[in-house]
Amino acid sequence: MNDIPKILKVAEVRTENPTVKTYVFRGYDLGATPGQFVNVWIPRVNEKPFSVAYCDDKEFWLTIAAVGPFSKKIHDEIKVGSKLGVRGPYGHGYTVPSKKHIALLAGGYGAAPMYFLAHEAVKNGCKVEFIVGARSKDLLLYTDRIEKMEGVKLHVATNDGSVGEKGFNTVILQKLIDGGSIDMVATCGPEIMMKGAMDICEKAGVPIEVSIERYMKCGSGVCGNCCVDGLGVPVCKKGPVMSGEMARKIDGLAKWHRDSVGMKIVW
Repeated sequence: MNDIPKILKVAEVRTENPTVKTYVFRGYDLGATPGQFVNVWIPRVNEKPFSVAYCDDKEFWLTIAAVGPFSKKIHDEIKVGSKLGVRGPYGHGYTVPSKKHIALLAGGYGAAPMYFLAHEAVKNGCKVEFIVGARSKDLLLYTDRIEKMEGVKLHVATNDGSVGEKGFNTVILQKLIDGGSIDMVATCGPEIMMKGAMDICEKAGVPIEVSIERYMKCGSGVCGNCCVDGLGVPVCKKGPVMSGEMARKIDGLAKWHRDSVGMKIVW
């Protein structure tokens, strides 16, 4: 882990969909595991956390959606050859099981870190059911890459039915769970989706891990910005990935979170 920003050049920029790009960094061993995040720094602008979408000893990827001023600035100004400060990796990641039948549930941007987990799980001999959901076909992420993975079966759901099953991706998860062969579930995406997956898994007695997003700043548990009500722990240290059992103790789960000054914001 590197607590001082490492200045790295962007080696490749991939346009994933109209609002999402992947930034590839090469020649640096980040040492991240699935579910961890890094803080990205633009000098004289700001620093923000982003999940690691893929990492090996030669390169790592950050898949970034243009949703706020900082991420929009990255989309608009960061090109191949541009430099960014990167520190980390931080946080507690997903369990990477061995020789299990697992289901990965990804909503929206959550497909990127789930891809990283699928990649590592397959290396450990797992059979992977990869469920991806989005509002429409043009907002899906990583489906082309997922389809090419050995040992992985892709399932798609879109709210408008433009591709795959029409409706929520949790319906597909329920069908797989009902089949009785899923050993573990991991999920990343909107909190309401993850809460639905937790409910399904609790009823079936299947363990689940979720990635909790809160306002993270320091990455080391010092500033307290990402401490969650109910647990009182910093998500940057005890998460972002935690068990469903632990996540249930968070007050306001899938209902509200806190902003940079601690005010409650309804999801």
